[in-house]
Parts: sequence; structure tokens; C-alpha cells
Amino acid sequence: MTLTKLKPTTPSSRHTLLSSFKETKNVPLKDKTKGFSKVSGRNHTGKITIRHRGGGHKRSYRRIDFFAKFDSAIVERIEYDPNRTARIARLFSPVSKKHFYIIAPDKLEVGYLIQQGSSSGYNIGNSGYLKDMPLGTLLHCIGTNSRMDKGVLQRAAGTFGQLIQKSDAFCVVRLSSGEQKKLLPNTLATVGVVSNVEHQHVGLGKAGRKRWKGVRPTVRGVAMNPVDHPHGGGEGKSSGGRPSVTPWAKPAHGRKTRKKKV
Repeated sequence: MTLTKLKPTTPSSRHTLLSSFKETKNVPLKDKTKGFSKVSGRNHTGKITIRHRGGGHKRSYRRIDFFAKFDSAIVERIEYDPNRTARIARLFSPVSKKHFYIIAPDKLEVGYLIQQGSSSGYNIGNSGYLKDMPLGTLLHCIGTNSRMDKGVLQRAAGTFGQLIQKSDAFCVVRLSSGEQKKLLPNTLATVGVVSNVEHQHVGLGKAGRKRWKGVRPTVRGVAMNPVDHPHGGGEGKSSGGRPSVTPWAKPAHGRKTRKKKV
């Protein structure tokens, strides 16, 4: 992926960096897409349970086939998916005569042949079991001990795991976060780094482009009244006068929120 810098004709475009989308085609497969309605972060009673969501451009959901079983498939095109940061690849299997989508690894191009199984080799896009891969292999769409056949880990743009240890009982994969996970040897994974590596450098440039993505504004607590936020109120510009908390007075920074490891 390449980034495009806009000509600074306005203040908002001066520091804007956007994806060029040169390598993508935006005509999805009809039988692999479906429409879905947005709930704007609300539950079944209509109450807001997730803040800062709502609006945004209309989208259609692309079904990614994480359970695809095939001997070999040909990459037909690389497409943009508005529902994920990575690009997706449209494949065609000559054996089953079916089209399907996978998460595209970096440097995957149209015309590449993708294979499955231990005899497929370890080229970009090929998938297989951890026990059959050499140490040091970069992986994505890695399964877990509860879902060994589905890619769950390392699916965001530019992420990857690395196989650092193997034994008969388990394999150890180091994730992009630095965490090391023990996985069963029969866990499936795909070779390569997830596409759209430069996603972290994208600069939207203006608030409107954020609204197009369905993200509503975030208001600082110190800018509110005392009735609205624990940080609110005070004469002049107050910094809150207490450790940072959420609107519900729970610690906001430095508190662990992860409940259970996958």
C-alpha cells in the first residue's frame, strides 16, 4: 500500500495522508456480501451502551471464509473492505469452482497461487499447521486453542505473529504486542504479514472524514459541567483536580481492563 499526501489547499489538507487504493478493486462478490443495519452503539432498548458511535457511510459486509478448505486457489483481485483495516483477497479455486475471500497478506499480488497443507511450502498466503512450519515463520490469521481451525489472532493491518518454539505438546507464537501464546501443534495459521502495513500512518486530516467512518465526537470531561462528569466544573480552565476517571468515576488510565486471555 502507498500513501497519498494531499496538496495543502486548506488547513485540514495540509497534514492529510490517505491510502491511494491503487491496488484495490471495489466491486465485491454479490454472493459473499450482505447488508447490515447500524445500531449506533445502542442495545435492544435503544440506550447508548458504546459512546461515540453513529452515522457514517452505508456499508455492505464481506464474508471472509476462515474455514475455506482447498488444495490451491488463484488470487483474482485485491479489494478494499470498509469493515476492517486490512485488505481482502478474492480467490478462485479451480477444483471447487468457487470464489471466496481471505484476509490479504502483504505483497500478495493478482495471479499468485495459494495452497494449503504441509506440502504447500511456506510462501506468502499459504496456510498450514504450526507443527509443520519452520521456526521464525511470520504468521497471521492464527487460530486459538478453542478454535484451531479459524483465524482469530493477528488480523489487523500490519500485524503478525512469529513462531519461536515448537514441541510435541505445544508451539509458542510471539504476537505483535509482545505477548507469547502457547498453542496446540494442530493450530492453523497463514504465512505472511497482514496487508495495509502503512495504515498506522494514515492521517484523516479533518473531523468530517472521521464522521464518514461512523465515529462521533469525543468531549473532554474538564469541558463539561459537574453534573455531566467528575472532571467538570471549576473556575476557569481546571485540570480536574483528581486522578483521571471515566464519566462513571472509575480509574481511566493505568487500570487493566482485559478479563480473559484467548
